[in-house]
Amino acid sequence: MGGRKLAGMMMDLWLFWAIAAALTGMVAVIFIQALRRGAGVEAEHPDLRVYRDQLVEVDRDLARGTLAADEAQRLRVEVSRRLLEADRALQKAKSPMAGGSLLWAGGLVVAVLAGALWLYDRLGAPGYADLPLSLRLQMAETAYKTRPSQAEAVAATPAAPVAQPGKDFAALMEKLRAAVAERPDDVMGLELLARNESMLGNLAAALTAQNRLLELLGDRATPDQRLMRAQILISQAGGYVSPEAEADIVAVLERDPKHPMARYLSGLMFAQVGRPDRAFALWQPLLEEGPEDAPWRQAIRGDIQAVADEAGIPFSLEGAKGPGMADMAAAGEMSAEDRQAMIEGMVGQLEGRLMSEGGSVEEWLKLMNSLGVLGQPDRGRAALASAEKALAADPAGLEQVRAAAQAAGFAP
Repeated sequence: MGGRKLAGMMMDLWLFWAIAAALTGMVAVIFIQALRRGAGVEAEHPDLRVYRDQLVEVDRDLARGTLAADEAQRLRVEVSRRLLEADRALQKAKSPMAGGSLLWAGGLVVAVLAGALWLYDRLGAPGYADLPLSLRLQMAETAYKTRPSQAEAVAATPAAPVAQPGKDFAALMEKLRAAVAERPDDVMGLELLARNESMLGNLAAALTAQNRLLELLGDRATPDQRLMRAQILISQAGGYVSPEAEADIVAVLERDPKHPMARYLSGLMFAQVGRPDRAFALWQPLLEEGPEDAPWRQAIRGDIQAVADEAGIPFSLEGAKGPGMADMAAAGEMSAEDRQAMIEGMVGQLEGRLMSEGGSVEEWLKLMNSLGVLGQPDRGRAALASAEKALAADPAGLEQVRAAAQAAGFAP
């Protein structure tokens, strides 16, 4: 069966190139004939034909007796003079091929056609059949329904290196793990444990804690808490959005259709299954909504142009390119030192913005956890002081930030 299919593909390929060669030859003949006519042929030049017809007409009028002999002679001389001038002008304007050589024309045609074939070989898809839109959509639907599960994706993904926290933070993490083990129904402890384990790269432990948290909260779980599990699953799979991660993303969008991170991750899933059109429809509004330093916005800037090009959507992205899917995948292959430097740079950006402009409770929590992982107690206490001022009107949110700071060892 496979041999017959391969033979059929080879026959189709041979037929394609045979037709292409025949068309190329026909085009070459047409080009050469056009260049020959462009070189000029005296018998076909309109001015020469007119003057020769005039000479014939003078002889005819003289024979009929409608023209005197001396007048006929004068007209012959005048028309002959014009004929010679036209012929000299024609000879002067002739191309280098006018002497009958077609070498230049043949070389030019061969160069043009060879260039066209070279471009097709580089930019086209020789050997592939045409893919109408209906077939492409069917292939995308099949890829969506048959894509690997979370377990399959994790099994095929190399384990990411685990960050090594500072001595103080490592001690606090051991205490937090012990506290959660003693009180497995402590919602705050589970949430802190999931966040910090995820930050360290202990994704299996983070997923266990987040699963327990969602089990305890049930319908009371917030969209961000549900999406946190999706993000852990995606990180485990090396950036791949599995059906299990998609289920959490869909649940978040059902409760909050405008949730920006959920919309970004949904677009990422569509880009992975061959639906760049749907990914673009989700990502393009997120670019316009901002804020400028939103993490999903930077990721989108790195990939939306490629998505638009693949979908055939006219789009031009202005400004510098941010980190995209390829960059995020490459980050998983970094050394521990490079990964640490990347984390410090990201944390520094978040820290600078929150200290100068303020931000949401979730962002302050993320900063506290990040500074704890980096082992920066002085920066953590300074950030907590800024959070006290920024969240003064949100006592509940401020209490969460204080608890995160205490877990990270920043509490005064």
